[in-house]
Amino acid sequence: AETLSPFAADSLCELPPTQPPCFCCSETKDDPARSLHADGYVYRGALKRLLLRLDPAPSEYETDTVEIFGFPWVTETALVESTKLLFGQAGNLHYEAEDLKKQCVTFLQYIKIYLHSVIEAGSSHPFEEVEAQFPSALLEELFGITLLIGRLKDLSANIQSAFTIQNQGKIFPPSWHLLHLHLDIHWSILEILHLLGLKMQGQVVYAHQFVNLTGENLTDTSLFEEHLCSLLCDLTGLAMGKYSKVRPTETLNIHHYPCPCIKELWILLMHLLENRSKVLHTQSFWNYMNSLLRPLVTGKPTPDQFDGLPTHCKDPLGFTWWLVTHSALLGQYSRSGAIHNEKHMGDNWTFIEELLKITCNPKGNVAEDQIRMHVHCCLTVCMLWDPSTIAVSTLWDYYSKKLNSSFTVPWLGVSGLGALCKSPLALLEQARSCCCPSPLYSPGHTQLYHSANSFHIFLRILALCLSQDRAGGVPQRQIKGRIYSKFSSKKMQELSEAGLMNFLLLFIVVAKQVELEDVAGRACELLDFLPSNCPPGHRTLVWRGQLTLLLLFQRGLDVGAQASWLASSFNETAKEFYNKTTEMSRKLALWGPLGSYLEGVAEVFETSTSLSLSEDKLLNEGFDWLLPACRQSDLNSALGFLQTVLAQRVHHRSVHLASNLTWAPAHTSIGKERHLAVASALWTHFFPFLRGLRLSQTPPAQLADAAAGFTLLAFDLPGTAPQDLQPSPVQSIMQCFGWDDMVHPLLVTRYLPHVLQISSETSLSRESSSGSASGQSLSVRAWFRCVLQQHLHKNQDGTDSRTGELSRAVEEQLCELTRLVLRLPEVDSLLQKAGLQPTANKIEPSAALELFVKSVGIAYSRIQVLSERSVMITRALDYIGDIFKHIKPSLVSKNPEALQLTYWAVGCIVKHWSPLLATSKAQQLLFRIVDGLLLPHNVMQQDKALRDSLPLYLQGLSVASSVSQSQGAYMKQQLRSVTRRYLNHFLPASPSIGAIANHPVLLGACEASPTPRGAALRRTILDVLCDNFLQFKGYTPPPRLATVLMFLLELLRRNRDTDPALLTLPLPAVLRSLMLVNEVQVRTTSTDALQLVVERCAAASAEGPIYLILCLSSPRSFVEENEGVYDRQIYSVLETVAVLDPAVVQALIPNLSLSLRNTEHKRGLGKNTTLRSAYKKLLCLLGESGQAEITSLEED
Repeated sequence: AETLSPFAADSLCELPPTQPPCFCCSETKDDPARSLHADGYVYRGALKRLLLRLDPAPSEYETDTVEIFGFPWVTETALVESTKLLFGQAGNLHYEAEDLKKQCVTFLQYIKIYLHSVIEAGSSHPFEEVEAQFPSALLEELFGITLLIGRLKDLSANIQSAFTIQNQGKIFPPSWHLLHLHLDIHWSILEILHLLGLKMQGQVVYAHQFVNLTGENLTDTSLFEEHLCSLLCDLTGLAMGKYSKVRPTETLNIHHYPCPCIKELWILLMHLLENRSKVLHTQSFWNYMNSLLRPLVTGKPTPDQFDGLPTHCKDPLGFTWWLVTHSALLGQYSRSGAIHNEKHMGDNWTFIEELLKITCNPKGNVAEDQIRMHVHCCLTVCMLWDPSTIAVSTLWDYYSKKLNSSFTVPWLGVSGLGALCKSPLALLEQARSCCCPSPLYSPGHTQLYHSANSFHIFLRILALCLSQDRAGGVPQRQIKGRIYSKFSSKKMQELSEAGLMNFLLLFIVVAKQVELEDVAGRACELLDFLPSNCPPGHRTLVWRGQLTLLLLFQRGLDVGAQASWLASSFNETAKEFYNKTTEMSRKLALWGPLGSYLEGVAEVFETSTSLSLSEDKLLNEGFDWLLPACRQSDLNSALGFLQTVLAQRVHHRSVHLASNLTWAPAHTSIGKERHLAVASALWTHFFPFLRGLRLSQTPPAQLADAAAGFTLLAFDLPGTAPQDLQPSPVQSIMQCFGWDDMVHPLLVTRYLPHVLQISSETSLSRESSSGSASGQSLSVRAWFRCVLQQHLHKNQDGTDSRTGELSRAVEEQLCELTRLVLRLPEVDSLLQKAGLQPTANKIEPSAALELFVKSVGIAYSRIQVLSERSVMITRALDYIGDIFKHIKPSLVSKNPEALQLTYWAVGCIVKHWSPLLATSKAQQLLFRIVDGLLLPHNVMQQDKALRDSLPLYLQGLSVASSVSQSQGAYMKQQLRSVTRRYLNHFLPASPSIGAIANHPVLLGACEASPTPRGAALRRTILDVLCDNFLQFKGYTPPPRLATVLMFLLELLRRNRDTDPALLTLPLPAVLRSLMLVNEVQVRTTSTDALQLVVERCAAASAEGPIYLILCLSSPRSFVEENEGVYDRQIYSVLETVAVLDPAVVQALIPNLSLSLRNTEHKRGLGKNTTLRSAYKKLLCLLGESGQAEITSLEED
């Protein structure tokens, strides 16, 4: 189909020589907003030319002859000369359907053109007398055609079924062509009669022959009226048949025409009758339709001219609404077939008002599903025509008596219920939807039956009517007065919850459309009539409605009066909620309105443009009662509300400051005053409760957010803070919620990132109110504590007591706090000086803690000036604070992860801060760590944690004991005590290389390359081994000797020590073990240890005599200690030494010989042959010096 009519423009260009316009619905979709068929009368411009009295086809029939029904005819005389013959041809070709339709349409077009051109031209020809009789003859022929074709309603069923034939391309059955030919003929008869009347210039045309034969009058006017009424009646009958299948929900989606050609015929009739009404002062289209439809709804007999209307109609009232509405919609079509917003048809409010009275008549018992449909139709015509005050008044009279109704349609289910507005913003949004109806053909309008009840649809009609008179004219005042007059004290007290909801929505719609302050004031006056003990549900709705009005006030009006009224009611309810005597069930019910108040006030603040319209009055003393009485779930809502208010205050404050440059001074002063009022209300009614909540062991998550909001408030407006926070309110609040060690770490973890993110330098570089530490140091201390206590919320078995999502959130907050702490200038400087800046964007808190501790230790070690060292010690101690207070919960909880982290973190401090902890300022902390963590009475629960972290403690204590200037001896004693305890504690009962290899003392002593610090620790460990684990009691070996020797061997093997003084420390014990114990494992391990010591000492003796002296000292002492008692065993042990290093034993020959002779002398029995034999066996292993000594012994 064509997309643009050639007659859409004002230019009346000539029609191309094509087939004349006709009714055709092929390639046309049933779309109300779609243009009509391109071959139709409207689209082709025929209607427009008719109403403008223009030639129907200026370029047609210009030749002398014309072909009609297959024969040539003289153009100017054919119709006058051969009237009966031509009309007879039209009735004899019914068997050729398509060709018949074309030829008949062509003939009808010829008649129209002839009437317009030939008759008007008045050209002379020899048939003037015949021409004078032509109008009468034409009238008779037209009447004959009406008798021939009959009425649409009389067509057989098989022909009428062609209405339902859908688009099948270009091939249609004969019935389709015949049906559409009937439509063409019916319309053309009216068109020709209209043209005839115009050409006769008001002179009545009589059918003379018909009058002479029948004696009845037949004029062009009577035939037009009769044919028109029959056609309207038949079209209405077709609409009735279609309405029988229409459900109320489909009222606007299903149209009153069975096919697009009928739609076009309706449009043609509407425009023709409207034009005749204006030009000829005849009845309008609506007058004809009202006369036709009025009897349907009143039950009176149908007028004679509309004879033939079907007697049975499903729901006549609903059908009438439906037909009038869809007819009004067709009135949007212009003469050119396009839909325009301007009005082409007059309104029909008189009849609509009659229908409304019938609909709203209580005696009619019209069901809600029908009323909803009727009001939906009324809304549609309101959007097409100027709204009617009478219609609105009629509807309001009806709904004012039914406000308590829910206006539901039972069979429609949940979708038919009105939307439940759970917040003021939702209520305002519903009011806005009532004030801004969806466009006519949009789903929002056509499907309104599903989404809105009839009262809500009425509100749309009301809003449309009020919007027509914005200046407060008489109609507007009349409607407002009618609404006010329906409410009294009794009426208000009788309202149910549904009624109250309808009341509020009504007044919000009216307030939005007309005088807001007047309507809001009247609403408050009426709401005051509600009883003081009204149910909580009523109170919830009242507050919600009041807050919705406040949202409307934010267009620039001060909300002070409204807010004060609302605040008073809220205060009384909050007191009752707080009262200890109030029953729990009552409190639960009261939370409904209280929670609704919180949500609504939050929306007021969120939607406010400046917070300068007295919104502060909504933050009143009612919160002093409400907050302490809240349960946990209620408290979350209250704190969420507070957070919203604080956030909006910050936003509007920034906007206010940014706008100061452009605002007038008076405006700026008012804005500042209102912001100060909001701040004062927050400090007065919220902060005291918040501060009282800070020490809770189960702090709500929103508490930290709200505290951060108050911190920013104190930073922005410090003068508004309470006196007890002055003179440094920011630092005072941070001390309360971030720096105080009593505050739960979860609260600190969530609170500090807010503050550090926004203003680290401004807030934290200042000194705190106590003057003891900088704000940055205190923040580091708080972070340190949070890291140490990050596992406190976990159970003893390690499982998380919180949900996975919440646990992840806590971890992310701690990571964020860690990131921000590392960016603090003080911390960043330490990391830079130590060269330990993190490379990753995200660093784990534990890793960051170790990095920080290392940087402090490195910074201290690089300071040379004593005074600066003292300052650094103070700073370091400030960073960790009372660390035992921080770790005590972890020690008490017995949580494995918490214990592991605690011992590891303190171990890092001991290791990396060992020189610092050895000073007089810090050594008490070190002693507390040793006594509290390493030497408690029972360490069974800490086994795993101690095993993993003990190397850190041993290494740190070793360094501290070596550098301490005042308590070095005591520290060494403590180190020996720790070493002795855990050597014994982690030593297995039987030798196990796996257990020995992972012994924490061994791991703490091992290093890849020997250092003085490591050697000092190993010396201590060897001393403890020798003194406590390798001491023989007579012949009895010490317990677990094989295990201890295995530990000793691993200690010597893993470290590449070459100092004989260190290496030979355990040598006497090893030699004694070889001498006295015959257990295979002991002898093997002792031999391996002896070999390792001897080899290392031999390598060292090559470097100078001092090393040889040190190496000899242990064997010589061994000989001296055991001579005379274990002589033979001594020789046996020395044989092992001689095999490993003969030089060592060779140096002992004098001592050994002297010892032998002394032993024999003491016995007094002469030579001891057995002993000498064992000695000679040893000497045989010592080379020449041994042989020489054998010779010397033989000479004795």
